[in-house]
Order: sequence, then C-alpha cells, then structure tokens
Amino acid sequence: MADRHGTPPDFADIAVAHWERERPDLDFTAMGTLARFARLHIAGSRRVEAVFAAYGLDRGEFDVLASLRRTGAPHEMPPSQLAEILLITRAGMTKRVDRLEARGLVTRRADPEDRRSLRIGLTPEGFALVDAAVTEHAANENRLLGLLTEDEARAFDAILRKLLTAVEGQPEQPEQSA
Repeated sequence: MADRHGTPPDFADIAVAHWERERPDLDFTAMGTLARFARLHIAGSRRVEAVFAAYGLDRGEFDVLASLRRTGAPHEMPPSQLAEILLITRAGMTKRVDRLEARGLVTRRADPEDRRSLRIGLTPEGFALVDAAVTEHAANENRLLGLLTEDEARAFDAILRKLLTAVEGQPEQPEQSA
C-alpha cells in the first residue's frame, strides 16, 4: 500500500491505519504528520547530542556556553538572564553553571553595577570549546537539512515558524475529565 506519491507506508501510516480501523469515528488527519515530526525530533536530537558528547558536553551545557558565546564580548550575563533565554528554572541554571565552573569553562563574578548580582562568563577554555563544538554542530545540522532542496528547506522553516507561533500563542487546553 503506497501513498499518493508512491512512497511505501511508514510507521505513522501503519499506526493511523490501525486507529482508523479501530476508531472510524475520529479524525486522524494530523496524527501521521505529527508522529513523523516527533520521530524526526528524536532522531535529529540524537545526532545533535552526539556532536555535543564528542566535546564532553550535554545539550544543556552546550546551550549555556553557546548563549554566552553568541552574545559577543565580554561573553557574560547574569544567570537569571541565561535561565530566561534557555527556558529553564534558576535552580536548573545553577546546576548547569556549577558543572561548567567545576570544569573551568565558565566563571562567576560579582556584577560591578550591582554587587548583589552575579555574572556568568566564558573562560578562554570555554570559549575555545564552544567554538569548536558549534563549528561541528552547524555542519551537522546543515547535513541534516541538506537532504532537502533549498525551496523545501525554506518552506519547512516557514511552516514550522507558523505552527510554533500559533502553538506558543495559544493557552494550553485544560484536560477534560473522563
């Protein structure tokens, strides 16, 4: 059973066909697409995380170093700003910074404008490590999207942007009780 493009059925087609057989009263139009997107996210994340692991980093540690690096000199900011950028709690940020500081990749120092606040900054070792990692990371991501034509990549990006804007702008729906 091939789809309209002559492609053999994949895991999502099979799951949707099963659901349609079992629950013909429901609309499963979006299920296959979103299942493929979820699997793409998982498989792509594994490839991305393999690059970080080659540099002795996990995704969260890379994100901290990369956030500091891309802000430009002096490559530092308050931990609360880092937490906000990375969408994590301040406690989660403290844990990441603790690990990176123990490895000599970041420093903590008092903020000269507000002695009650801290600034997290890249060390020369952290700067060199994140530069090397981001070089391979960018090449890896380009390889992943290189499977698409330029037009397909632009369309994919536009569609993702549209969906993300809509989903992030919608309040979460409360669960309905059974």
